[in-house]
Amino acid sequence: MTPEQYVQEKAAASGSSFYYAFLFLPPPRRAAITAFYAFCREVDDVVDETSDPGVAATKLAWWRQQVGELFAGRPTHPAMQALKPHLAAYGIEPRHLTEVIDGCEMDLTQTRYLDFPGLKRYCHLVAGVVGEVASAIFGRTQPQTLAYAHTLGLAMQLTNIIRDVGDDARRGRIYLPVDELQRFDVKAHELLKRDAPWGYSERFTALMQFQAERAHALYDQAITLLPAEDRRAQRPGLMMGEIYRTLLREIEAERFQVLHQRIALTPLRKAWIAMKTNWRAR
Repeated sequence: MTPEQYVQEKAAASGSSFYYAFLFLPPPRRAAITAFYAFCREVDDVVDETSDPGVAATKLAWWRQQVGELFAGRPTHPAMQALKPHLAAYGIEPRHLTEVIDGCEMDLTQTRYLDFPGLKRYCHLVAGVVGEVASAIFGRTQPQTLAYAHTLGLAMQLTNIIRDVGDDARRGRIYLPVDELQRFDVKAHELLKRDAPWGYSERFTALMQFQAERAHALYDQAITLLPAEDRRAQRPGLMMGEIYRTLLREIEAERFQVLHQRIALTPLRKAWIAMKTNWRAR
């Protein structure tokens, strides 16, 4: 299996909304974003699939070494080998990769966030930086497009957090800010228990609606930040944003029943949203 085949399989197997947007890119850009996404997936999987924090930390340290090897021209992992030809063309720097690792590493040491500014820092590392690199690969010519990419990345990561409240609680993590839990009188143990009647309440629904409204505001803000000159090139990001925002609306329609299940869109629906968004953005 070639490195290119490896990252293609990694992206396709994930079932991610990102994959559907990649399909609309020209082959060179598609190859670059697929390799970058595979790297992000590999690093994220270290934290989600490794139960021992010490082992996970060791694996992340190995990935840091791989970043050094990549920029020295001698990577050994197929995801890094697939990414190597695209570094210069799209301005990918060591900090972009190490910051993604930094964000994943936070999951090993931090399971609570006191307030939204603290959570926003985490989101910057695991999503904002990803948006920055992705927007460069898609084709970024205007400085303001960088602000758009970071804002869209934040909105999408907040959608992930809303969707994954139950899954994250199973791992002992609560990303909803502590001061907002207190504001809506939602107790951590209600989330960690993850079932009725403890978890679902009017208080919980109000808390989650607050989170959703913040995410919606960020989606709106991202669109206003995107310059007209880059709108056509940034269609893949707009597709991903629309898929995620549709998911957010679906979660709202289900009254935030996210503690005992993971609400998701079907692959067919994701593909349809991507095609529709691509047509509208022409």
